[in-house]
Amino acid sequence: MKTAISDFIKSKDFLVCVDSDGCAIDTMDIKHQACFGPAVIDVWPKIEEIKIEFLDLWNHINLYSQTRGINRFKGLVMSFEALQAKGYEVEDFSSVKSWVEGAKSLSNPALKEEIHKNEDPQLIKALKWSNRVNELIDSLGDVDRPFENVKEGLASAHEYADIAIVSSANTNAVAHEWSKHGLSQFVEVLCGQEAGSKSYCISALKESGKYPTEKVLMIGDAPGDLQAAKDNGVFFYPIIPGKESESWIRFKEEALESFLSEKYKGEYQEMLINEYEDSLK
Repeated sequence: MKTAISDFIKSKDFLVCVDSDGCAIDTMDIKHQACFGPAVIDVWPKIEEIKIEFLDLWNHINLYSQTRGINRFKGLVMSFEALQAKGYEVEDFSSVKSWVEGAKSLSNPALKEEIHKNEDPQLIKALKWSNRVNELIDSLGDVDRPFENVKEGLASAHEYADIAIVSSANTNAVAHEWSKHGLSQFVEVLCGQEAGSKSYCISALKESGKYPTEKVLMIGDAPGDLQAAKDNGVFFYPIIPGKESESWIRFKEEALESFLSEKYKGEYQEMLINEYEDSLK
């Protein structure tokens, strides 16, 4: 399994991109509830005073709303903005917000580069938080597992399509999880957080393999996955939160054939997207 788009070599006519956390691997809830939110309190200890309110807000933004699966740094800024909107005093995060709004890549390496140019204490704190998140995730142990029917779905797709992981999670963590559970055998390339945005990765993969738009599918559980597919004009298959196993069965038994036979466009995809968006209301 390659971890750089530049090393990817097309071998099939179709391309299926797959998100990881919350889509293929059942780790999204535990990572946010035990790692992302608590790490904010570790680095910004004054938030401890409103811990329950903050963690509820963090989980709503990152798990249970239209911003589910958002990039970690965007989620951080949104959570601070939401606290302010509720009248809570929040430590100045304007530099972090400016970086998030202007950076081409939102990752630890990109943030390190920015800190090297401008040793802004807010940015240093944001990197400390992100590193703390990774430490807590590493300490979780064997809590990760694929959703039921993921392996069967990937195996079926791999007969006809190149498969790429397109994730906003840490590359090393994703590679470890997919390898441990025997899923990496179906994957040609892994594009993690460090590779760039999901929209960029889909575009780069599509261009690298010269895939026609109608032969590219993105599988995801978050609105950001849907948007990344829309940005590139490719198809989207939703993994519905709370119905992950059923979604993968449907992919294997119904959606994959529709995609391969080029009957996915139009009414069928619209039906799937409507069901998905209704699930997050």
